[in-house]
Amino acid sequence: MGTSGTSDGNGAEPPRAWQRMLSGRRLDLLDPSPADIAIEDIAHGLARVARWNGQTHGAHAFSVAQHALLVEEIAGELNPGWPSAWQLAALLHDAAEYVIGDLISPFKTAIGLDYKAFEAKLLEAVHVRFGLPPALPADVQSAIKRADRIAAFYEATRLAGFSVEEATRFFGRPAATGPALTGRLEELAPLPAADAQRLFLERFAALTRGR
Repeated sequence: MGTSGTSDGNGAEPPRAWQRMLSGRRLDLLDPSPADIAIEDIAHGLARVARWNGQTHGAHAFSVAQHALLVEEIAGELNPGWPSAWQLAALLHDAAEYVIGDLISPFKTAIGLDYKAFEAKLLEAVHVRFGLPPALPADVQSAIKRADRIAAFYEATRLAGFSVEEATRFFGRPAATGPALTGRLEELAPLPAADAQRLFLERFAALTRGR
């Protein structure tokens, strides 16, 4: 295995298949163990991964961590009866990207199903680590995807240079949200990485307190 660093029998060391995290953990990318996943590593990584390949307005990149906070807030408002577990799943919906980065959708399509299976395996390990089902119920997954598309619409039109017509074609017309949330969506601004990381960790703590 790439995590062992041992020879393949021919005197050559096999390619490394793990990543060392700042927490000191080593995550095997081919066979990720929930024990090697830490929320601090996830928050640090996601706060430094740029959405839209960095092609957004502002002094800072719009990070996956900030996007995750947005999706969780939208999902919570559209599904007021949700338990904290499903809100946590919304917050962690892109958690695999702390390892693999945020590939834009056209590139994911070009890579194909192997990439999606790899991403799903990582996310399943994240779910197990934090007490969620490896695979979410279909209705929960659909609700998170709906919130994700709403967030993408506002990110696209407020930060990434899309026209409303173009964003509607790709992401659909966003569902109505409450006036307070709508105001925040319309005034999106990228946060510094340290702020996005802190807010992500604070929201995670709030959702897992007492679980």
